[in-house]
Formats: sequence, C-alpha cells, structure tokens
Amino acid sequence: MGRFHTPKMAVALSLICATALLSGCNTLRRLSEVGEAPKLSGINNPTQSPGYRPVSMPMPAPQVAESNPNSLWRTGARSFFKDQRASQVGDILTVSIAIDDKAELANTTARTRRNSEDMGVPSLLGLESQFTKVLPESIDPSNLFNIDSNSSNSGGGTLDRNETIDLKVAAIIVQVLPNGNYVIHGRQEIRVNAEVREVQVAGVIRAADITSANTVSYDKIAEARISYGGRGTISDVQQPRYGSEIMDILLPF
Repeated sequence: MGRFHTPKMAVALSLICATALLSGCNTLRRLSEVGEAPKLSGINNPTQSPGYRPVSMPMPAPQVAESNPNSLWRTGARSFFKDQRASQVGDILTVSIAIDDKAELANTTARTRRNSEDMGVPSLLGLESQFTKVLPESIDPSNLFNIDSNSSNSGGGTLDRNETIDLKVAAIIVQVLPNGNYVIHGRQEIRVNAEVREVQVAGVIRAADITSANTVSYDKIAEARISYGGRGTISDVQQPRYGSEIMDILLPF
C-alpha cells in the first residue's frame, strides 16, 4: 500500500508547491493573515518606492510678467479678479459626462426573384440533323437550353440600446491651437478589489465653453473620444475565450 500511495502523494505535493510558486508572495501573505484583520499599509514617501516614476506633463512656455502701472486691470483678464479657468497648457479643468441615450430600430427586408430562359435551334441551314452525331441521340434541336433559377432572401434586424453614464473627469490642456481652441485629455482609473474601472476623455474645446466653475460639458467637445470600461476578474469572465473569438472569425457559417 505504501508503494501505491507514494507516487500520488508526490504528485499532490508537487501540485501544491507549483501552485504556491505561481501565486508567489500573495499566498504567503494570505497565510500569514489567517484569523486576523487585513493590515493597513504604512505611510511612506511615494518617491522612494521602487516603482516610482516622476510625472511628465505638458507645461506652458515661460512668460515674462507685464506690469501696468496705476491700473487695476490685467492684460488678458476677464474680470478684476484672477481668472481661475484653465487657459494654458498643463492647466486642469473638469469634464462633465452625462449621457442618457436610447435608440430603437426595427427593419425587415424580403426579396424574391425568379428567372427562366429557353433557347432552341429548330432550323440551322439543314445542319440541325447533324447534332445527333456530336450530341446525344435524344437531343431536341428546338429545345437545346432550358434554364430556370429562383432565389428568395429574407432578413430582419432589431436594435434596442439604452446607455446611461453620469460622471465627471478631470482633464488637462495638452495643446493650444492657433485659433485659441484647447486640446484636452483626461484619464481616470479606479480599482475596487480586483476590478479596475477606466475612464478616458479627449477632444477639442473652445475657451468660451468653459464655465466660471472651470467645467465643460461633454457635448461641447469636438472630435470627442470618450471611453468607459473595465478590466479585471469580472470583465475577464464576461469576455469570450480566445478560442471562441478565433472560431467566430474563421468559421464561414
């Protein structure tokens, strides 16, 4: 009995060790916290972490301050007080995204077609009697060709879409166009457990569309590119496997 169970025990131990190696430090950490509440991370200097990288963002060109003696008005200002709205490369503004879109479409198409062609050579300079020497003896010169075709197509489609998104994203001015319009780009990532929600927005806006609260609505963005999605364990389960996607592409039926 000992010899019979020894190989099985070795395989089981190998599988356990392989699983522990694959999961790495996460398994050891979970084992060390059995029966205890999760520990909070300490407060450390983020610039000293091993994976820290300095942020590199577009910055405005340096400008020389101009003074206006005996004047309360500043050149380029829109009021007596400092304008808090974004206006230069590197400035931040808030993009309000409120999408409540619903579309319904139903379409039905039916098509039927039938063709019939007949052709014969009852008389051809007396040569019609010679057809039997080349063609089968049962050939009828008056009915050499008889073609009949029939086709029928029927199609139907239904579209029912309902999308609701209500959120705000901070974006950065990355370029000021020659006509004064701003090119903006914003990205936001939120991680909850093992799922990451990612929001991206980009496009071109006018300076006049920025409100006094330094916000702009998504419908004021030209060439808008708005993306809202996720990645993680939940999104992975909702996606089809690679094999299924490849089969759907390759199979002609």
